[in-house]
Amino acid sequence: MRSTTILATAIASVGMPGAAAIAAPRTTYITPYIEALQVLDVPITGGRDVLTYSVLAAGVDAGASGRRLEGTLSYRYERRFPWGGDGGVPSDTHNGIARGSFQLVPNFLTLQAGGIATRTRVDARGGGVDFLGRGNNVAQVYGGYVGPSLTTRVGPLDINAGYRFGYVKTDNGFGGDDGADLGTGQFGLNRYDSSVSHLANASVGMKPGQLPFGWTLSGSYSREDAKPLDQRFGNKFVRAEVLVPVAPTLALTAGVGYEDIRVSQQAVQRTAAGLPVVDSKGRFVGDRSAPRQIAYDFDGLFYDAGVIWRPSRRTTLVATVGRRYGQLAVTGSFSHQINSRSGLTIGVYNGIDSFGRSIGNNLSALPTQFSVPRNSLNNRFDGCVFGNQGTGGCFNDALQSASTSNYRARGVNALYTNRRGALSVGLGIGYDERRYLGPVLVANGIAYDNVTDRSVTAQANATITLDERSSLANQIFVGWFESGLPDTDGVLTGGVSSSYYRRLTDRLSGNATVAIFATDQQEFDTDVTGQLLVGARYAF
Repeated sequence: MRSTTILATAIASVGMPGAAAIAAPRTTYITPYIEALQVLDVPITGGRDVLTYSVLAAGVDAGASGRRLEGTLSYRYERRFPWGGDGGVPSDTHNGIARGSFQLVPNFLTLQAGGIATRTRVDARGGGVDFLGRGNNVAQVYGGYVGPSLTTRVGPLDINAGYRFGYVKTDNGFGGDDGADLGTGQFGLNRYDSSVSHLANASVGMKPGQLPFGWTLSGSYSREDAKPLDQRFGNKFVRAEVLVPVAPTLALTAGVGYEDIRVSQQAVQRTAAGLPVVDSKGRFVGDRSAPRQIAYDFDGLFYDAGVIWRPSRRTTLVATVGRRYGQLAVTGSFSHQINSRSGLTIGVYNGIDSFGRSIGNNLSALPTQFSVPRNSLNNRFDGCVFGNQGTGGCFNDALQSASTSNYRARGVNALYTNRRGALSVGLGIGYDERRYLGPVLVANGIAYDNVTDRSVTAQANATITLDERSSLANQIFVGWFESGLPDTDGVLTGGVSSSYYRRLTDRLSGNATVAIFATDQQEFDTDVTGQLLVGARYAF
């Protein structure tokens, strides 16, 4: 009987971040604020001008943890005013992240939603986004999703269903031939515009108990329409799975299914010289008179087998190996709640993805309760977000670059969190591999199909409460990107920052931040910049 109970709990917790976490106290808070900052930007190498910025910002931090509503939100708008030099004209930035759920019908129907505003690379071959969110290879990104999910039980049957609507948009940004630092002979890629996606899924099954095994029947349909080139992604599949307990804490799983995936797009208009026609925003123009091009077309069976190991209520391991998309496919997850203050999660993924869908997937995987990092130089939410006992999520795979092509995504992410007394620590590390699926999408006519990009990222956050009025927030990150396009070299970026905060009155606080950011590219001098900030925030 114990094996049935433990494994049923394991099945319910798989894919549900924070399922094993201790319930948070029921609280609700909303803290709007305004902030004034002065920033000094000092080039340590590279020969650029010393720049100063005045920044006015307004934002809100909010959260809820109640019987029906759970969520966290942080949003910040900045208006920057450069003082001469090559700092450019005044500019705006939007940075924020939100994830929440509301039980429309308790324990039956829940509305899920999430959103993000941040910045990303236009081209993975160019420089990264510095602490100020600037760069000549940067685009502003807005994304979000919303949809209901249903969970119920009819007799011995567990029934689940859900729908998700997603939307992602970027500005035209800068990059490619117009500004990104690319190597000799490199040409700009097509630039992302926007996408609308739909995902519907349903499943019915029984846990082990009445039968010596458990079973699940599931199905899914997803579609995405993306610009430019009117790109269309469609995927539908059905799957049957069985689960057989073989020990009190161990079960074997096996599944088989059928899926149909198709990605298509418009052909590219070309000049008399054979080069793609590009609009004023750097995006390729489609040729509506030509037949649509097929970027990927696959239908057939897929199958896998694996194990679920649950030695205690604090530890779960799921691992599967099989064949999907015509190739070997390995997936898995591991979560361990070390104690009430710390935990570790690891995830291995493998699928057909896109820039827009990956943002929606990462948002939906976030817990509803997470720590909002406070760093007035770096509020971009393009790295990792940390929850309790190892929960959270990283956006490094999605925000590697704003690619316009679908791709085969494979990689691994790991998160560790620890809260002990005055110290709060979060660590995240990930490896991501994109093998692109598509016809010619590079300005000089190089075929992009089967080109593979790789990236490795790592991030560490540490916040120390010094006393009841002051705290110290520290961050270090490093990222390595390598494109599979011919004659390209890797790009290494990294940075470290430390921020001091002091509450002066109940509503007024002051802060100071020091940071160093660096980018290293072959054929270019290493660019190292130091940044200093002082400011004050008034919370309402």
